[in-house]
Amino acid sequence: MKNIFILFSFLGLVGCKNDKNEIQPIPIAETTNEVKNEHEGKKLMETHCYLCHSPNAGENEGRIAPPMVAIKARYIDKEGFNKEEFIAAMTSFVKNPTEDKALMYGAVKKHGLMPKQVFPEGSVEKIADFMYEYQIEAPEWFAEHWKGHGNKNWKQSGKPYEVTEKEKTYADIGLEYALGTKKVLGKNLMESIQKKETLEALAFCNHQAIPLTDSMSTKYNATIKRVSDKNRNPKNKANSEELEYIAQFKKELAEKKEIKPVVIEKENQVQFYYPIETNTMCLQCHGTQIKPEVQKQIKKLYPKDLAVGYKENEVRGIWSITFNKK
Repeated sequence: MKNIFILFSFLGLVGCKNDKNEIQPIPIAETTNEVKNEHEGKKLMETHCYLCHSPNAGENEGRIAPPMVAIKARYIDKEGFNKEEFIAAMTSFVKNPTEDKALMYGAVKKHGLMPKQVFPEGSVEKIADFMYEYQIEAPEWFAEHWKGHGNKNWKQSGKPYEVTEKEKTYADIGLEYALGTKKVLGKNLMESIQKKETLEALAFCNHQAIPLTDSMSTKYNATIKRVSDKNRNPKNKANSEELEYIAQFKKELAEKKEIKPVVIEKENQVQFYYPIETNTMCLQCHGTQIKPEVQKQIKKLYPKDLAVGYKENEVRGIWSITFNKK
């Protein structure tokens, strides 16, 4: 099966309120000037791109898109795009991906063309700006891979990026737990699809998704759940409070609002909410046009399934994470 080339796969984040009291913003720890000037594009790239474009994945195994450094190497280091040209090329391609715009010919041939998606205003520009200005993470195998494509003297352009560590906020901690779990689930899911296609992915979700999520709860000493208003597995059904936040996430995503995590302090614990959005890969099992053999297997595994009928860039559920205050 032809895999999906997703250049920028973003998750939406929005702020919400408690059912009893207005939520006050969690104060950010004091930081140095160096941290205050941290490039926003770096965090956006790590948070929203690395599931598919991970700098840690192997050259072939478990990879559905090239690493971000490959995009930089082609557009900036090989083609010689200046900053304005690079940002313009990235934003134009992401807005309307077409083969005639793509310079990553090998990646498109191997993984398929990136699906059209909708992103918060300015996000792609910030990521592209960071990629141009600074050196970004590169897999250990990439330099040799790139040299093998006729780029023997390649050296990544840009300045080294160094920033002083800052104290983590509760939002940072919750996001770390959500994305860490998402990466584990995503890696295993993508490997299942690559090896045995969509039906194997269904089997993986049925047998492994909840146990893997529980294992990450143990790792982080937290309670990590993926819940939905249209659940597939009954164990993933959202409660009344979670339904409130799902509704607000949907509203904010539709309005393309700035994305932020939801953090609620409850005595000695912290409750964290973070949306789960659909992309093209999700629609193979959750969309409006599911293959008959896949539909048949869904009904067999989940007789009361509700998790279908989605389009790209919709909120399918949320991460609901509870952890102790530090």
